Amino acid sequence: MIQSRTPSDSSTADAKPAAQYIRMSTEHQQYSTENQSDVIREYAQKRGFHIVKTYADEGKSGLRIEGRDALRQMIDDVQSDEPGYEAILVYDISRWGRFQDSDESAYYEYICKRAGIQVLYCAEQFENDGSPTSTIIKSVKRAMAGEYSRELSSKVFKGQCKLIELGYRQGGPAGFGLRRMLIDIEGKPKGVLKRGEQKSLQTDRVVLVPGPDEEVGIVRHMYQLFIKHGKTESQIADDLNRRGIPTDRGRKWTRSTVRQVLTNEKYIGNNVYNRISFKLKKKRIVNPPDIWVRADGVYEAIIDPQSFFTAQGIIQERNRRFSDEELIAMLTRLIEQHSDITAHLIDQTEGIPSSATYRARFGTLVQAYRLAGFEPDRDFSYVEINRRLRQLHPTLIDDTVQRLESVGASIRNGGNDRMLLVNGEYTASLVLSRCWQTAAGALRWNIRFGGERLPDITIMVRMNPANDEPSDFYLLPLFDIHAQSLRLGEYNAAYVDAFRFQSLDGFAQLALRTRIEAPS
Repeated sequence: MIQSRTPSDSSTADAKPAAQYIRMSTEHQQYSTENQSDVIREYAQKRGFHIVKTYADEGKSGLRIEGRDALRQMIDDVQSDEPGYEAILVYDISRWGRFQDSDESAYYEYICKRAGIQVLYCAEQFENDGSPTSTIIKSVKRAMAGEYSRELSSKVFKGQCKLIELGYRQGGPAGFGLRRMLIDIEGKPKGVLKRGEQKSLQTDRVVLVPGPDEEVGIVRHMYQLFIKHGKTESQIADDLNRRGIPTDRGRKWTRSTVRQVLTNEKYIGNNVYNRISFKLKKKRIVNPPDIWVRADGVYEAIIDPQSFFTAQGIIQERNRRFSDEELIAMLTRLIEQHSDITAHLIDQTEGIPSSATYRARFGTLVQAYRLAGFEPDRDFSYVEINRRLRQLHPTLIDDTVQRLESVGASIRNGGNDRMLLVNGEYTASLVLSRCWQTAAGALRWNIRFGGERLPDITIMVRMNPANDEPSDFYLLPLFDIHAQSLRLGEYNAAYVDAFRFQSLDGFAQLALRTRIEAPS
């Protein structure tokens, strides 16, 4: 949030103009933005400053600059010709950021210093005057700010692990066929939590319980189709979709969603945690089983262990590691039987590993084709990029849904697989746009607005040049879409870039609901 310049009066006519930066993180609710502003205002009055602009990042982690739109805007303003102030006032070092690399915190302060704008920490016991003493203290404080986040992360993780061992559920949806039951401190049930609902008391806990009998029966039927009838995950998904049975998120079934049901130990009553790590906003890591945290038999099972482990045996046997020579030989035989070869053909052919296996082993499908004696007559690099984007799309959808649900929004299917209905009021869809380069080296992104019905908000995700992660987001409202397609460059007209955001936090804020009290 950025507040515009406030008018000067006679008492501030001679004061030096300054901006204030305030940040409230979820870890430190006691440092509210109001309390920070009070301390900064008192400091400004004593030092002869007049606050003309406020940059506020509310509810933002200080670990990275990503998502902190106010800080990014402040840095951009500082680097402009006339930011309109001579100093930036901040509550303390930690409000500037808890960057894990203290040099990053120093870098952003240096940008301000280079532009002739001093950064002043109002609640610290030292003057940020560039002296050797202040430099040493700042370095220590920055390291302490980063270390605090690391220690807090470790403490939170240990607490979560302890709750897992006691049989309590830690975050995430229950899954198809299961429900989240809220229990009190004595272990007595208080009611089933609906999707998006959270506990209100710190002492309450959540456990998993069987869902409706119909869903439980469908889960058991999926295992029977897989074990006794030899159906693949894709075939089971097709069967469920033909019968009009949606997933627990109201979507159509896919191979991966069926695979989750067939491999997740929660269906035999086990509580497993730490399979994936995403600590301190760093890269997501898939952990080996030996460091998983688990508690077996703490929930009521809806699948018997024999059926579950039989399914795991089938999957492991099917995915046994073939040698490179065996893989190429199987692909060669398939090429001899068909004039054209595609990833879809590989995935649909029984007795041969999936196309994903060939990509993982040989880098790309095209390289595997060449080793098998098949030379494609066109460039298939875009195919690999599009494949990665298709794999990334569900992850981004899930992240968006979690952001919306974290602010109390309700999410349902908006009429098709790629459209979300938010709070029963407006629809939104998320579209990934591949980054490509022109002959001159300029970056470009395209988006097409297809279909008979467009959502109220189209979220355009611009990928980075490597096309492996999002670069930024455009929230395009329906009433501003006047063409069938849109081409963007790195910098665009103001009326287009006005819809550009560094994260989807702003989109989540649109879904906030406010209770309006009736007049007494």
